[in-house]
Amino acid sequence: MHIHILGICGTFMGGVAALAREAGHRVTGCDAGVYPPMSDQLRALGIDLIEGFGADQMALKPDVFVVGNVVSRARLADGNPKFPLMEAILEAGAPYSSGPQWLSDHLLHTAHLSRHVLAVAGTHGKTTTTSMLAWILSHAGLQPGFLVGGVPLNFGVSARLGQQTSRTERPLFVIEADEYDTAFFDKRSKFVHYRPRTAVLNNLEFDHADIFDDLAAIERQFHHLVRTVPASGRVVVNAAQDSLQRVLQRGCWSEVAGFGVAGTAGPGAAMAWQVQGPPEHFDVLHDGRVLTQVRWSIGGVHNQLNALAAIAAAQHVGVDPGLAAEALGRFQNVRRRMEVRGSVTRPGGSITVYDDFAHHPTAIATTVDGLRRQIRPGERILAIFEPRSNTMKLGTMKSQLPESLQQADLAFCHSGGLDWDAGEALAPMGARATVCASVPELVQAVAAQARAGDHLLCMSNGGFGGIHDQLLQALSA
Repeated sequence: MHIHILGICGTFMGGVAALAREAGHRVTGCDAGVYPPMSDQLRALGIDLIEGFGADQMALKPDVFVVGNVVSRARLADGNPKFPLMEAILEAGAPYSSGPQWLSDHLLHTAHLSRHVLAVAGTHGKTTTTSMLAWILSHAGLQPGFLVGGVPLNFGVSARLGQQTSRTERPLFVIEADEYDTAFFDKRSKFVHYRPRTAVLNNLEFDHADIFDDLAAIERQFHHLVRTVPASGRVVVNAAQDSLQRVLQRGCWSEVAGFGVAGTAGPGAAMAWQVQGPPEHFDVLHDGRVLTQVRWSIGGVHNQLNALAAIAAAQHVGVDPGLAAEALGRFQNVRRRMEVRGSVTRPGGSITVYDDFAHHPTAIATTVDGLRRQIRPGERILAIFEPRSNTMKLGTMKSQLPESLQQADLAFCHSGGLDWDAGEALAPMGARATVCASVPELVQAVAAQARAGDHLLCMSNGGFGGIHDQLLQALSA
């Protein structure tokens, strides 16, 4: 069929486009500010891109319009629709679908083929864990398909359709299962559409304050996901989280595989899968017995747990934990996850600049902690961040920022676009915190404080105004 995707340059919708093209469909799309690298990737696949959301695109007459959740019924200041194409679709009664719905109906679960979907959900670590799981299955020769909200360095692409092998009953597909809403006309979480046989519930805390009123509302959506897992399926759940225990207490009809850190107690879920030892070299236990060891270059306790969840999920489709550990030893992480963007040599040592996607206070804390565990005693971490997500812009979690930055030596906050006072929120940090209204001002402030041996950790869920290259240039001057 011919599908026309509205909002095609988003990571998820771009992945759907790539999968649809690989499956043999004709794909076109539109977005505002069509730009590289996604535009280049899509055009390389033979996908025609159109700038903007003009109603004249109705002339394409696709079989269905696939609508991304960037699209809404919003109006501009002059009263005209922000998305004229969507208004024209509705007026014409033309067929349309959300991205998750189309993906499910035409690629994951069709009349002729239903894939074994392994879905990775959680407030944090979805992209990394999904990438780990896809890599483990690939290393095991199972040729999985995948759709990741980032670019796993082991694959170099964010989506692939995968192939059936003789070793599994169904072709495998690993997907990052986002709890954000599906579309302006479907306010269920995206993951409700995927119908997984293996579901990973990595963690759960309050986020997305723009669409969820409270934690209970997100727990309800997670239980909708649990309801879709068949009796022969497996729910891999972080046993240390009260929120996930509450989700399971609403009802679970599948095998539950709890995971966590050995020696800690969960709030109720059995912790069959455990890790023991430091994040860089640890044992994997099942029911108290050591199964294998993971030796790798990835840091942080959070990644240790991500790896454990991936091992438990892979075992559900027949991958031996020893083989999974071997794969993790070759795991290269994901772009924008503690990615080194460059370094500048100074007398006495180098200054290293990192890029990371962390934006929620918990993610900031675990990212800083992960870096702290990797660097040498006495070396400093300069945490440079922007509260850019919808939740952070609302100021819902501003009070948690000082604690999340506790292990950083200095903190630099970009306050542009905020309706709340970042300086006041960071006041408990005293002189350790600096707030700047623009990226150039922020670069200047960081460069003035940076010294040999420092680690400059830039954290944002956006491009951060190209701050990484600006910092490297300023430090080299």
